Amino acid sequence: MEEDLVVISRSIVNPRNVNKSSSVKKKIHLTPWDLSRLRFGYLQRGLLFPKPDPKINTIISQLQTSLSVALDRFYPLAGRLVKVANEDDTVSFFITCDGSGVEFVHASARNIELSHVLALSGSVPGFFSSFFPATGIKNYQGVSRSLLMVQVTEIKDGIFIGFGYNSTVADATSIWKFFNAWSEISSKNLRSESFHGHLQLKGWFFDGIDYPIHIPDPETTKATGYVTSTNLQEKMFHVTKENVSKLEAKANEEADDQKVSSVQAVLGHIWCSMIKHSGMSREEVTHCRLPINMRRRLKPELEEECFGNVSQTGIATVTVGELLENGLGWAAVEINKMEESQTDENAKSFAEDWVKNVKIPVSVGSKDLVVTNSHRFDVYINDFGWGKPVAARAGPPYLNGRLVVFQGVDEGSLDFQACLTPQVVEKLLLDADFKE
Repeated sequence: MEEDLVVISRSIVNPRNVNKSSSVKKKIHLTPWDLSRLRFGYLQRGLLFPKPDPKINTIISQLQTSLSVALDRFYPLAGRLVKVANEDDTVSFFITCDGSGVEFVHASARNIELSHVLALSGSVPGFFSSFFPATGIKNYQGVSRSLLMVQVTEIKDGIFIGFGYNSTVADATSIWKFFNAWSEISSKNLRSESFHGHLQLKGWFFDGIDYPIHIPDPETTKATGYVTSTNLQEKMFHVTKENVSKLEAKANEEADDQKVSSVQAVLGHIWCSMIKHSGMSREEVTHCRLPINMRRRLKPELEEECFGNVSQTGIATVTVGELLENGLGWAAVEINKMEESQTDENAKSFAEDWVKNVKIPVSVGSKDLVVTNSHRFDVYINDFGWGKPVAARAGPPYLNGRLVVFQGVDEGSLDFQACLTPQVVEKLLLDADFKE
């Protein structure tokens, strides 16, 4: 089906007041969190909408105009990375807020229907990867490619707004705040003056580490990372509010005195089920990797509105044998303990160690549960002026064990977009315990 997609136009959308902005040429130095992601691909997300009443050309114009206004506020997204060659054969990176703009693609796939995107089941990459604008682009390529890319794709009975973003400039918390603001500007025809105060940037919070940090060139040095299987399938799993509550109750019953959250319980359930059918030996090590918003964990705390990548990956590490023997409650407690350990001290220790021993991986382990996004992001409030979305989805890069978390359309429910080997998908669908 991917051959049915036709690109109608490509353009650059600049901040509306790019020449008047005081933010022009502002520098944002990259932290160890940012630099360690330079070889990762742009993260890609998108929202599916029913077909709008206005004609598509009107919709495209409205989206471009409102995006221009939104970029006045969220100006780092319209910037570029700058790579500086140092005298010691290393390089340094920073973000220049120069208003270079955002790549905007208008495409059409008239043979695709809402139901195809909603089902989203099968081998990857399928037709759906063409709905995203940044497939194959690495974060270090932000020197020449826009740090945010947008693609609006018309389908037979709907419209899909996909975007890719460079995770050195923003984490998921910041990117969804931007998206919420963009949709509000579009639906209410707001001007940038409607937003009070300046955008609060994250600043530099790693005392004792000088910036800019000197690193080996990620384009030329040998990559550290893991080879992952290309034989993968994508599957959507919906967990109802009732089943979320059941799993939470079961996990807390098994967790003795430890209190675990509903999402920790569901993630523990998925982790146990995935590993049970993975074919791994009991001695092998597996991880659950989870993005942690550090804004309120750093000292001094940062405001929740603070823009940038302020996310650290928490890693729960266990053996396959431990996970299978101890079950749901124990797995949920391990995830809980990992989350609680993400402190200011932990973050600064990671940064100091990273600077001494720079590692820039191409990906993470293929034997892990790699959780991205969060149920906390209200994706369904994004009404651009023709109604709320009917689904949220993620695009490439694909990785075995990737689990993208979205809140469900129904209050209290959860949606998971999983990327797994065909064998694991087949066994999960036959597993009565998992389907409960």
